[in-house]
This record gives sequence, C-alpha cells and structure tokens, in this order.
Amino acid sequence: MQPTLSLDDIAAANQALEGAYPQKVLRWAVDTFGDSLAIVTSFQPTGIVTLHMLKQITPNLNVFTLDTGLLFPETLCLMDEVESLLDIQVNRVKSEFSLAQQARHYGSNLWEKDPDRCCHIRKTVPLKQALNGYGAWVTGLRRDQSEGRSDTPIVSWDARNGMVKLSPLATWTEQMIWTYIEAYELPFNTLHERGYPTIGCYTCTHPVAEGQDSRAGRWAGSTKTECGIHVNLIEDEQVKAS
Repeated sequence: MQPTLSLDDIAAANQALEGAYPQKVLRWAVDTFGDSLAIVTSFQPTGIVTLHMLKQITPNLNVFTLDTGLLFPETLCLMDEVESLLDIQVNRVKSEFSLAQQARHYGSNLWEKDPDRCCHIRKTVPLKQALNGYGAWVTGLRRDQSEGRSDTPIVSWDARNGMVKLSPLATWTEQMIWTYIEAYELPFNTLHERGYPTIGCYTCTHPVAEGQDSRAGRWAGSTKTECGIHVNLIEDEQVKAS
C-alpha cells in the first residue's frame, strides 16, 4: 500500500526537512514510502552521491535511468561501474520510439530542430510510464545548479507524475558533492575532467569554457536549459511508436 499524503502533509514535511542532512531526508523517504520509492538518476555526481547514501539506508533500491539511445560511451561505462560497486540493478528506461522510428515520424536529427519534442519523446514520456505505480521519486536537483532551480523544495508534489518528488541534496553545493565523492572514492564520469560539468546526450552536450555557467554546455546555441522532466515544456500527449 502506498502512503497517502495530503498537500498539507507534503508542505509540512518540506518545512521540517529544510536544512536537514540528505541522509535524514532519505531515511524519511524510505520509512514513509518503502518499496514505492524510486530514484531516478542520469549518473551525474549528485546522483552518484544520492545512490551511495541511499544504499547505506536500505539494500532495496528501485533505480531508474533514462537511456535515450544517445548517451556518451563514458556514461554507459559509468552506469555499469556504479551498478557493480553498489550491488544494485539499474532499470534502463527507453522510449517506445527507436531513433529510426523517430526520424521517420519527425525527420532526422529532431534534437536540432525541436529539442523539446525530442526530450519529450525520449525522456519525459518514458519516465512517466516507468514511474507509474510508485509513490515518490528521488531526484538530483540542487539549488546552485541554475537560476531556474534556485527555489527547489526538498519535498514537493509532482502533479505530472502524480507522486511526491524529493530533492534531498537541494541545499548542497557542487563543492560539497565533489568532497563527498573524493571522501568515499566514488567513481564519476571521466567527461567531467574534460570540460563537461553536466552531461546529457552526446548530440546536445558540449564542453564549457572556464567561467561559463555549468549548464551552458547543454543545448548550446538555444534558449533551452531543461530537458522537460522537471518542468513542462510540451503539453503531455500520447506518444506511440508504429
């Protein structure tokens, strides 16, 4: 049975956990949601730290990652490494559309012509389907990542997916994340050492020059700053492959 939390309950939990250590937030999540708790990660540094913390709390993790078919080889290798290190099983969520089907429906290189729709097909829709039946999901959002994420709550209601959304490391800084990774000798994507502060699809991710915003390399040359799983960029629609 999934716990039933009212909006008032969620607001109270968010207030109570503001400023709490991420481990306390994760403990509350495990105690509250049990097996109906999912963690979604793209294996950025924050996600790896979250997985490590959560593994210390419970051996039973429901881990999801979005495999768009356009991930860097380094990202795929890191997934395997973390999976083995933490003894977890990562559910690789894929779109019902193959890249070839997407090209037939929308034309080639949709990520160049309509990146919001490409993310919608390859990320937003598959994630919503994968999370169906869960009561809450854990994200790696941090307030210092961008202006648009600066007011990220610890606990909130995700209306699109119909579940509670958790950002246990929202108050942490990038330096705190890397300190934790170094302290526990955790693996990370080698692309971070080559000028990629955040990493998505190889078609839409570029190195960042010194002094630039950490997300400047995502969808460079456009005004797009989010893939759409955290903000509504396209009205939800039925997307079916054929």
